[in-house]
Amino acid sequence: MITPLAAGSTAPNVSLLDQNGESVSISDFKGKKVLFYFYPKAMTPGCTVQAQGLRDIKSELEAHNVVTLGVSIDAVKRLGKFIERDNLNFTLLSDEDHAAADAFGVWGEKKFMGKVYDGLHRISFLINEEGVIEHVFTKFKTKDHHEVVLDYLNNK
Repeated sequence: MITPLAAGSTAPNVSLLDQNGESVSISDFKGKKVLFYFYPKAMTPGCTVQAQGLRDIKSELEAHNVVTLGVSIDAVKRLGKFIERDNLNFTLLSDEDHAAADAFGVWGEKKFMGKVYDGLHRISFLINEEGVIEHVFTKFKTKDHHEVVLDYLNNK
């Protein structure tokens, strides 16, 4: 069982390598909102649909002062391929040792086709301009994740 951080918690200021091997920290985006979204594996069907949805609403997210950072346990090299293949227009971060996933409480037991294993749960955090978690998105499908995020931003 996992226990994701809740709204009102200070977001851990993790530093991870992006698709270019550059270090990126949440604190680099002070003054902006950050959609810090965890996804299991680059270039898989569900993760691709989720990323494409966020790609396609980038201007609407920017209108709400939101920067998107996608986080997976993939190696840096794979992230670059994902961005190139799907023309992604936001930063992807590599959390190979799942330290960020642990800090956010999204690493833990999963079940798939009768197997039980530890893995990354698909959960998104909206972090406000001061580094505090404003909202946690846990209930969405990969194909409507971007709509759920926009609905929240448009109706708050």
